[in-house]
Amino acid sequence: MSQSNYVRYDNQFHRPRRKKQNGGFSALIALTAVLVLTVVVVGLYTWISSMDSPKESTNETTSGSAGTSSKDIIITTATPVPPVTIASYQNPVLFPGKALMNVPMGQPASGLSPSERGVTQDVMTGDTVISPYTRSPAISMGDPVNFQSVPGILTFRGNNFRNCASWGTTEVTQGALTQMWDFNKVGTKASSSWAFSWSGTGWTGQPLAIQWDWDVQQMMNLYPDKKAKKGLTEVIIATMDGNVYFLDLDDGTQTRDPIYVGATIKGTPCVDPRGYPLLYVGQGDSNGVDGDANKLIGYRIYSLIDSKMLHFQNGMDSRAFRTNWGACDSSPIVNAASDTLLYPNENGMIYTLKLNTVFDKTAGTISINPESVAYRYLIDGISGSSIGIESSMSVYDHYGYCNDNSGNLICIDLNTMQLVWARQLDDDSDVTPVIEEDAGRVYLYVGTEVDWQRSDELDYMGASYTYKIDAMTGDEIWQTDQSCYTHNGVDKGDDINGGMLGTPIVGKQSISDLVIFSYCMTNGLYSGNRLVAYNKDTGEEVWTYEMNQYSWSSPVDVYDAEGNAYIVMCDSVGQIHLVNGKTGKRICYLQTIRNKGTANELKTGNMESSPIVFNGMIVIGTRAGSIFGVKIS
Repeated sequence: MSQSNYVRYDNQFHRPRRKKQNGGFSALIALTAVLVLTVVVVGLYTWISSMDSPKESTNETTSGSAGTSSKDIIITTATPVPPVTIASYQNPVLFPGKALMNVPMGQPASGLSPSERGVTQDVMTGDTVISPYTRSPAISMGDPVNFQSVPGILTFRGNNFRNCASWGTTEVTQGALTQMWDFNKVGTKASSSWAFSWSGTGWTGQPLAIQWDWDVQQMMNLYPDKKAKKGLTEVIIATMDGNVYFLDLDDGTQTRDPIYVGATIKGTPCVDPRGYPLLYVGQGDSNGVDGDANKLIGYRIYSLIDSKMLHFQNGMDSRAFRTNWGACDSSPIVNAASDTLLYPNENGMIYTLKLNTVFDKTAGTISINPESVAYRYLIDGISGSSIGIESSMSVYDHYGYCNDNSGNLICIDLNTMQLVWARQLDDDSDVTPVIEEDAGRVYLYVGTEVDWQRSDELDYMGASYTYKIDAMTGDEIWQTDQSCYTHNGVDKGDDINGGMLGTPIVGKQSISDLVIFSYCMTNGLYSGNRLVAYNKDTGEEVWTYEMNQYSWSSPVDVYDAEGNAYIVMCDSVGQIHLVNGKTGKRICYLQTIRNKGTANELKTGNMESSPIVFNGMIVIGTRAGSIFGVKIS
């Protein structure tokens, strides 16, 4: 409620009648001077008051008996509203939050409801099927600006909308990229099924970055100089040699010993968004080396206090409809308020864990006691062997969205664990759906690879389909496509898909009217990449940026303090491109160099992984075994 100040000024000054009397002239002058001075003082007071008092409304009234009048001036002052200030844990790229988070779920579009698709689905605790199921406490994830409690990029594409892999403003004054450091100690690991070895970082392979609370930094097993460093930003990156590495963003030096998972990791891990020292990481191959008993495949939870494993979920789950594979290439996400982990798996299960976390800062200990609730589904006409999920799950409130290996884009109510709608895309899709709330509606942006359009050809060209979808109904808003090539070598282990492998950008600030997709192998096999910016409303092309090399990497949008947009794009020969987000014109590019300044200097390899940008520093891994820090200036 606003406060009002009421000030009344009675402007009734009467000049005294002049009297003719002996000796009274001096007295008359003195009295006149007093009255004039009084008028001046009152006038000045009125003028100063009017300057100092903000006026939201002015009401004038006239009152009094015949022959008299008065004027009341009412000056209303609103209660001062404190300026909205950004908290340290809120990303300037996303601030202030715009999502209202109150868009209701609509009726599924025709042909998309579970009954129309012939869906079989179960919610399970252990081997027990629960029907009906109601989650307690309920999941509710809000605007991405409030996703976390510490500064950082803590999961693939940053948050529950999966819409931001950059943190902070990035000032582009020189239009230059400078290689600052190269961590080149990532090794290789033999594949479980093929003749080749996994090396470096793979798809999606995005690094994480976090600025720990000081008291948490002091309790972890960091090297002494890193533990004592003020303003430390720790980079966490999982690699295909079976390790999770920890680096200092400033110089690329290690901050602690790696965590040895022992099996190839291709996807992007997750750090607990509450700033708890917990790491959630999935496995990409069953190539553990410590005996048959440890050649298990699934996902793990580690304490970052002492690097000990706290939980393992075997992906070779007898309950799954897909029983022959259990990798976890998707990036998990944690709902802080309900203490719940969400983790889709390539066996077709969606695992949710009520973690029951106990974090004792005084004792410097952390523990979990997970309660697992798993979900499985099967759609008529689709084999259980092809139902696995490689995309990461995006979340609007309590609705989760992801794609499966059968080309289904699904929406699931995470509090009842029931499918809301499922639509068939026109090809396989592994990219993560990106959420946008706009003008009272919620939308998804997603696209496909070129995979199923072949007949028996080893090499072929097809369409990479691009969609804007109504997230509340599954209805298609617009659809378009780009031509791309694919090499079908799946039976030999040398397949490489063209089309859309990178997760799209939903534009912000100066490019809030654009959505930007990346298409690979646009010029031929292993050749060409095209960034295309579309008008969000119409799907019409606004600009394109052509590259000679192909790329599976996801583009990243960064912004300066004035809101001007720039796009960072990495390619298959280790080049990083910086593009004007408004026009699609290249500003510059950089060829990264492994062992720079030594006799063993050489151009680096494929940047199959996706980058992050933290306060103007790009961090990106390569298949050649290097992780680079590159400064934008």
